[in-house]
Amino acid sequence: MTDQRLAIIVLAAGQGTRMKSQTPKLLHEIAGVPLIGHVLATAGELDAAYTVSVVRHERDRVVEVIADHFPSSIIVDQDDVPGTGRAVEQAVAGLPADFDGDVLVVSGDVPLLDADTLRGLIAEHRATAAAATLLSAELDDATGYGRIVRTPDGLLDRIVEHKDATDSERALREINAGVYVFGVAELRDQLAHVTTANAQGEKYLTDVIGLLRRAGSDVAALAVSEPWLVAGVNDRAQLSEAAAKLNALIVRGWQLNGVTVHDPATTWIDLKASFGEDVELLPGTQIKGATTIARGATIGPDTTLVDCEVGENAVVKRTDATLSVIGAGASVGPFSYLRPNTVLDADGKIGTFVETKNSHIGAGSKVPHLSYIGDTEVGVGSNVGAGTITANYDGVNKHRTQVGSHVRTGSHNVFVAPVRIGDGAYTGAGTVVRKDVPAGALAINVAPQRNMAGWVEQNRPGTDAATAAQAAGSQTAVEAEQTGE
Repeated sequence: MTDQRLAIIVLAAGQGTRMKSQTPKLLHEIAGVPLIGHVLATAGELDAAYTVSVVRHERDRVVEVIADHFPSSIIVDQDDVPGTGRAVEQAVAGLPADFDGDVLVVSGDVPLLDADTLRGLIAEHRATAAAATLLSAELDDATGYGRIVRTPDGLLDRIVEHKDATDSERALREINAGVYVFGVAELRDQLAHVTTANAQGEKYLTDVIGLLRRAGSDVAALAVSEPWLVAGVNDRAQLSEAAAKLNALIVRGWQLNGVTVHDPATTWIDLKASFGEDVELLPGTQIKGATTIARGATIGPDTTLVDCEVGENAVVKRTDATLSVIGAGASVGPFSYLRPNTVLDADGKIGTFVETKNSHIGAGSKVPHLSYIGDTEVGVGSNVGAGTITANYDGVNKHRTQVGSHVRTGSHNVFVAPVRIGDGAYTGAGTVVRKDVPAGALAINVAPQRNMAGWVEQNRPGTDAATAAQAAGSQTAVEAEQTGE
């Protein structure tokens, strides 16, 4: 049920210069989801009455992603006054005037924070009736984080930002995680007193804590069990650390649900992927996007599947596939490349060094070796010979090739589309098929072979080839003389 006394503010206005990227920091992905997408998903689990996202840098790009992940979020644009305090001030102003509940503030760059931790924070805040409650963590290296400063008797006194901290304050290991719950009335009152009198010239949200303490209000800090829960992402190194931690959690979750993962360190799984029981993932495998893999399938090693569907007991090894469907019992690889809109039906085969695109290969049909199959329909039970190419592009338009059922095509064929090979037809090795082949027919290109005796010796005298040919000719003459031929 919706918590009518809860509003969530997601801070998404920062530029993220340390990422050194043309892509806004919050749109960088881990496990196939933008950083802010993870935060919004967690916010959605809390069923707050209102969710407000504060944006500024690359505003339109960020808003588009927010709309994809949390369409009901209220969008607030931060003005020219910098700082988290100003962002929250404007977000609070965007809430209904009669809202009198609690305000949860989270950052859009903390992707691993889970809903249970936030529920615990909200419950603690309400149980103690504090004016504000925040999350803290103990770090071995607290560089860059605001420090929690406590009174001699251990109570939370204030938060000091790293750049404004003294040497003794920087030595503190307890950090502010940047996640808060405020009573909205107290928050409104104190935000009006926050100034930009600091090293950065910003309105710090952390100043509200000190103001509340000086006003005699209770402020509490709740330590998280694991620091990685509140780890922020500010640069590429931290992005990879967060991605690795999340991936380890995803892999372990699937292992506990019946998936065999031979090497978790080299297996990457996106959040939207799903698996049946007894799926086996071999080393070097990436399962990306909304890929689904059915019971008993074996994937890998060294395989990447993006938004694919794999049927029961299929085997896919050393393959790169995108937006493709692989049927039950089918076999793909090694070294296959399945481009979008490839469909391989049950018990079919796409084999070694085969590339497919926008093609449907029927049940039990095989493309075993060294072929390109593009814009093609293959019926059931057919075999496409090694080295086959569908010439689907005439320089202007793409055309389709149709191969019927129970067809046997020879090695090194070229099918010049548009062309149809009828059911049960055969084609000879080296055939270029330029016109339709009727059902049951054999299509061949007849070109008589001509051997020009002595050509090498006459046209390449003095070469190794000429010497070898001359020696072979002499040996043949001796053998003929000995046999009396």
